Amino acid sequence: MAILLVWIFKRVFINPVIFDEEGEEWSYEEGCLSIPHIREEVKRKPQLKIEYYDENWDLYEEELDGFAARVVQHEYDHIEGVLFLDHISPFRRTLLRGKLADISKGNIDVNYRMKFPKK
Repeated sequence: MAILLVWIFKRVFINPVIFDEEGEEWSYEEGCLSIPHIREEVKRKPQLKIEYYDENWDLYEEELDGFAARVVQHEYDHIEGVLFLDHISPFRRTLLRGKLADISKGNIDVNYRMKFPKK
């Protein structure tokens, strides 16, 4: 069971499925608590159709657009094992290699709890 919590909408998406994305891709700078202090331009389609259950197991089919669609796409990617960095060019990822290595080693200062791979 996949649960997607999106606080901006104040609702829960249980077992969400994005079944359609439409429109011309647009860029927006994204970041993530999992990858602190790194923000990159990510292209995403502006409209989506999603099916999900709420906390009462009622089934919904909904269309989202703009920023709401982007937030759901970003969080949905996590369920699929995708990070926003997977949407940027290999060249940009290469330029970030040192910063990403520091993050994975725990050489990062954040004001929230993070888990790092054991050495």
